[in-house]
Amino acid sequence: MDPNAADPPYSAADARHMARALVLADRAAAAGEVPVGAVLVRDGEIVGEGWNRPIGAHDPTAHAEIVALRAAAERIGNYRLTGTTLYVTLEPCAMCSGAIIHARVGRVVYGARDPRTGAAGSVMDVLTTDLLNHRVVVEGGVLARDSAARLQRFFAERRAAAQAVAPP
Repeated sequence: MDPNAADPPYSAADARHMARALVLADRAAAAGEVPVGAVLVRDGEIVGEGWNRPIGAHDPTAHAEIVALRAAAERIGNYRLTGTTLYVTLEPCAMCSGAIIHARVGRVVYGARDPRTGAAGSVMDVLTTDLLNHRVVVEGGVLARDSAARLQRFFAERRAAAQAVAPP
């Protein structure tokens, strides 16, 4: 079954935090960035949030997850973010997964799977491998349809815009 086709059961708290991440994904889209948003939560409180900004920030590492991790580390005053859950609208890539592991995030909850660069089980599984010194609990599919719809709409609009300016 395609995990983007139907949302599995999940907690109200997971839905609430993912809904916030979706709002942040909309900010990314409004800025012309791939619509991905992320929030980092500790003890029910959002301690960091971010949305994709690599184009605007001229920074290839400015993925939503990295931005949220940086904001939380600054707020908490520690790069170790133990006891946290990261909510992200798209399955993390290898770069973000590495940062998640180094920060010691306890749990990652994502919306849509990423069949091209997903590193939480789709293409590879960085977050739960026994080869590294920290493993993360991973749950996918929370508000997956909403997350996938934003991505599909964004790329459809980009394709349409490119076709409109391309010579016949």
